[in-house]
Amino acid sequence: MSEASRLDQLCINSIRMLSVDAVEKAKSGHPGAPMGLAPVAYVLWTRFLKHNPRNPSWPDRDRFVLSAGHGSMLLYSLLHLTGYDLSLEQIKQFRQWGSQTPGHPERGLTPGVETTTGPLGQGFGNGVGMAMAEAYLAARYNRPGFEIVNHFTYGVVSDGDLMEGVASEAAALAGHLKLGKLIYLYDNNRISLAASTELTFTEDCARRFEAYGWHAQALDDGNDLDAIDQALRAARGQTARPSLILVRTHIGYGSPGKQDTFEAHGAPLGEEEARLAKQNLGWPPEPPFYVPEEALAHFRETVRRGAKAETEWQDSFSTYARTFPDMARELEQVIRGDLPEGWEAAIPNFPADGKGLATRVASGKVLNALAQKLPTLIGGSADLNPSTYTVLREMGDFQSPQRRVADIQGSAGGVWSYAGRNLHFGVREHGMDTTLNGMAAHGGIIPFGATFLIFSDYMRPTIRLAALMELRAIYVFTHDSIALGEDGPTHQPV
Repeated sequence: MSEASRLDQLCINSIRMLSVDAVEKAKSGHPGAPMGLAPVAYVLWTRFLKHNPRNPSWPDRDRFVLSAGHGSMLLYSLLHLTGYDLSLEQIKQFRQWGSQTPGHPERGLTPGVETTTGPLGQGFGNGVGMAMAEAYLAARYNRPGFEIVNHFTYGVVSDGDLMEGVASEAAALAGHLKLGKLIYLYDNNRISLAASTELTFTEDCARRFEAYGWHAQALDDGNDLDAIDQALRAARGQTARPSLILVRTHIGYGSPGKQDTFEAHGAPLGEEEARLAKQNLGWPPEPPFYVPEEALAHFRETVRRGAKAETEWQDSFSTYARTFPDMARELEQVIRGDLPEGWEAAIPNFPADGKGLATRVASGKVLNALAQKLPTLIGGSADLNPSTYTVLREMGDFQSPQRRVADIQGSAGGVWSYAGRNLHFGVREHGMDTTLNGMAAHGGIIPFGATFLIFSDYMRPTIRLAALMELRAIYVFTHDSIALGEDGPTHQPV
């Protein structure tokens, strides 16, 4: 084994064993996914991911979403090892009350966590929204020679994510929109919480996602670092298609008695099995939470690389600001989340009227007035623009510029591009609201979505997550009131 390969394995096993020890100490958690995914995560985080551990909110960082949130110790191990403000003591407090390492990643609690991923499929959709936000901001603010907004959205997804319907809707939307900077790694370990996926999940996921318009690659060995590296490079080269990399992994990798079994999914390995796993991988059984200095030093090179990348971006932005001062000021305000002075003056007044103005009509007038003042207010409906009055007039459609514009009925007008501010979700309420959350979590965007009130029942999990994450997103619901007419009940749109 070469010296580089030896160091790679040392780092990979550091991820694995931090995860095993944390779950073992908590007597609760999911050790299997981090053990199987450690090589994939190691390659992504040390060779590809653009991020600065000392400034987790750097605007042009790549976004990473652990949609398989049950494998949270994978993410916490990476954050600690690469130099984020997440101490080893916090790792030792995994799943304990008041710690920064809860059972599933929670946005706003742990530095470096982009979004809350509890309900499966939600993180998948959030990542699609983040990629949409990046595409819009890049189209609005980039100028020739200045790619001020230029980053990828990566994610790790599980079989549970791909089985949930919300992910199907979001995936179809991402493929239609040709979001080339969206790359997901599928933890294809063939084991679900209850048993083998052979019982419930036997579809050809590669062909399914190709049908959605994605680029799909299948890797036979999740421990082959070169193959993982090459697959990520190929995915990054797909400018007009999101990518899914299906990686054959082994849940609980290294555990002699529990590898490739559902016992490694949702419970600690157990003291004896943890000891045997360490022995099998050539890891010292004591002390727990051991990280070799050599591995830690290698991981911490991320701090230097991240600082360098951010400095280069700041230098480019300074030149951009001198060349395009108005756009730079607007972008800085957007990044901070500030609203322009006097924005509220744009809100129209509606005088008292005996006949009454339909609330959806009033909502549409407010949205259009605010859109003139708020450059990153973008949104749309689940194929209900005529009913919800949510079209932003003369502000174009958010669509891939690589799609031809023919005679499109119902278009908001203008050239199709990612700078368009009217989002078209199709009849996908689940996909709409989870991508709205992703756009809001990305930062810089004030998204809105609209549908009929009855469909809010579909959206309850996502609305709850939006509230928990304190996201700034707008939901517009319209409904039909029931009136008794001469011929019986009639529906009157409100």
